Amino acid sequence: MTAGGADPHTLLGAYVMDAVTEPDRARFEQHLAGCEACQEDVLAMREAVARLAVATAVVPRPELREQTMLAASRIRQLPPVISEEPAGSPALPSVAAEPPGGTGHVPAGPGSWPDPATGRGDAGARPGGRARSRWRTAWLPRLAVAAAVVLAAIAIGFGSAMQGAQHRLDQATGRSHAIAAILGAPDATMLTARITTGGTATVVMSHHDRALVLTAADLRELPAAKAYEVWLMSRSGARAAGMLPAPNGRMAGPVVVTGLAPGDQVGLTIEPAVGSPRPTTAPILMLRLGS
Repeated sequence: MTAGGADPHTLLGAYVMDAVTEPDRARFEQHLAGCEACQEDVLAMREAVARLAVATAVVPRPELREQTMLAASRIRQLPPVISEEPAGSPALPSVAAEPPGGTGHVPAGPGSWPDPATGRGDAGARPGGRARSRWRTAWLPRLAVAAAVVLAAIAIGFGSAMQGAQHRLDQATGRSHAIAAILGAPDATMLTARITTGGTATVVMSHHDRALVLTAADLRELPAAKAYEVWLMSRSGARAAGMLPAPNGRMAGPVVVTGLAPGDQVGLTIEPAVGSPRPTTAPILMLRLGS
């Protein structure tokens, strides 16, 4: 969005939604520094945006995992095993038609057709039947055990995935609530500062809650092995406050920082992507938070 030479107040909504051009952003931020009414409106609108983000998070019902696992346990993994008739059971009479020119005798079944050479009735018996029976007896239990192992592995993997997703959702929901609380605090104050390597940092802080929210815009792109790390810096040293997430478009953050102490400043340095317990480079941002 661009407003040309229009009243800076008309840029307020677009600025909060990050929908302004760079010249308009710079012009509005210059106006914002001296306009108390706009500062209050920006805080109120950012609180509303944060609440919208919380409203879209859907927490699964606690019993969902239990219901899913119960349903999986009821699904048959193998067809039912049909037991063969006992060896001594009488054969059922065959419904086959009498052979042409026969004597009126109908063989009892496929295994009783007479042998043309001997006339005995067991020539059609299938010797492979017992072998197949033994094969089923030996292998079906093993297949059942293997299927049970596979099902257990799938269930464990599914449960782990559900727990991981729930953990990430809980973290996102907690962070959104923390952001909304800071933005809506009665003493919330917004500060902006330039980053020496390029870009702008915006901090909304509450002295009462001893917490702040930091975002950044137009940061310089870093190599894959590097990242921006946020610090709370004071005379007693630097305390790691979190890694700034990779930029999503022009914006990076937010980072929620808690545990503010009198005299703290917000610092930003370039560190290894995994983070560092103490700064290893000179700060590219030092923002005094006030008393």
